[in-house]
Amino acid sequence: MKIFNKISFILGDEPIEIDFSKSELKPTTTVLNFLRSYPNFKGVKEGCGEGDCGACTIVLAELNENNKLHYYAVDSCLVFLPMIHGKQVLTVEHLAQKNGKETILHPVQKAIIENDATQCGYCTPGFAMSMFALYKNKFNPTKEIVIDSLAGNLCRCTGYKPLINAAIEACSNKTSDQFQIAENKTVLQLQKISEVQLPIIIEKNQQFFAKVFSLSDALKLKKLNPEAIFIGGATDTALRVTKKHEVIPSIIDISSIQNIKYFREEENYFVIGSGISLEDLKNKTENYLPAVHHILKVFGSKQIRNLATLGGNLGSASPIGDTLPMLIAHEAVIIVKSLQATRRIPINSFIKSYRKTAIQNSEIITEISVPIPDKESIIKSYKVSKRKDLDISTVSACFNLKFSKNKTVEKIILAFGGMAATPVKANSAEAYLIGKKWELENIKIAMELISKEFEPISDARASKEFRIISSKNLLLKFFNDLKMGEI
Repeated sequence: MKIFNKISFILGDEPIEIDFSKSELKPTTTVLNFLRSYPNFKGVKEGCGEGDCGACTIVLAELNENNKLHYYAVDSCLVFLPMIHGKQVLTVEHLAQKNGKETILHPVQKAIIENDATQCGYCTPGFAMSMFALYKNKFNPTKEIVIDSLAGNLCRCTGYKPLINAAIEACSNKTSDQFQIAENKTVLQLQKISEVQLPIIIEKNQQFFAKVFSLSDALKLKKLNPEAIFIGGATDTALRVTKKHEVIPSIIDISSIQNIKYFREEENYFVIGSGISLEDLKNKTENYLPAVHHILKVFGSKQIRNLATLGGNLGSASPIGDTLPMLIAHEAVIIVKSLQATRRIPINSFIKSYRKTAIQNSEIITEISVPIPDKESIIKSYKVSKRKDLDISTVSACFNLKFSKNKTVEKIILAFGGMAATPVKANSAEAYLIGKKWELENIKIAMELISKEFEPISDARASKEFRIISSKNLLLKFFNDLKMGEI
């Protein structure tokens, strides 16, 4: 297998090449730490180091299927350096232009100033970059879209109203900026980098890091390095480096494999590539899988959703992974591949124990197959957390209900996260409700069965008692939402 050992990207308009064998940088150096060490790039800040505050927000531009630039905001504290290979990296330092001694501000910077949308200034560069990504993607956005785009940035002194106003003003008066003028040049530069699709292998300081561009190369390298972990967005894995200071010995980065990033309809199924970003999946499912769309609207922040993948969230097998109850309620099938074979694993058989799955060392998740819900099925997802946006679930749930012709319950799935070491179904409550009328008295009995079925833990997010009450009340909420016609 032919390999490269260098990465190339564009920083603003400057081509950058990093040869890790001649650099002190590690393959798990974050883009945040790289930028902070690079001359004159101090606008990117570290606030939390875990994707919660947005102070480190940058914008990446990459080629889409039409060879146009797609701009999106990410938390640079969660991105390893090799992950930006073949991309343009933009920071707050790139927004303003110099014309002799005159500084020409970008429209988002002007709007921030004119709306008094900054005070201490620590968070301002991150907000500016989130606004810039919105500016490049939306004209005249609604307030809801603006709030969603800024939800991953925290400010503790200005207040959010002037920031929202600034974003609305900038995006409602869009003009051609320097990035649009230079787009053809940038596209040619990125195309040149992308001409070579050989794996990038970095071996340094007892670390093995491979960046691959094809599924076959990923599987070949996994066979040679069976203990290697796959990363798609690395939003979970990066925390092991930034918060736990781990040296992860072996990583295979599959974030640049394009043929596992899709959402399409096939006969009786929606087929989802494991590498699709959760933001892209959110946008594609609104009219097809509304329960999926609903839970992804409150998954992390836009910066995190732009990185995180469905395959990554599934493979982590977290008991509070927001997509897992949803996949259980939709009766999804997980497709995994090795060099020798392809396997289809029903979601109920996929998660074996706490953060353990049925995936073998030689396999990778390539696809998730979701049966197209019939018109009689009622599916709704819920999430309980301390904050609506940018928070991890305390308890989550997804319910799938279908009535028989005589208006009794023909089928019901009650899937919960945060109630056990793995996402689980409330089997006794489901069994009780089958064949019963969908009435409050029956719901109350099912609620009590739920309270006896689970033994959740108490932790920093909630007590055991709170989780039990919440799980019961989510079923009651589902009942009331259906009664009130909100589903």
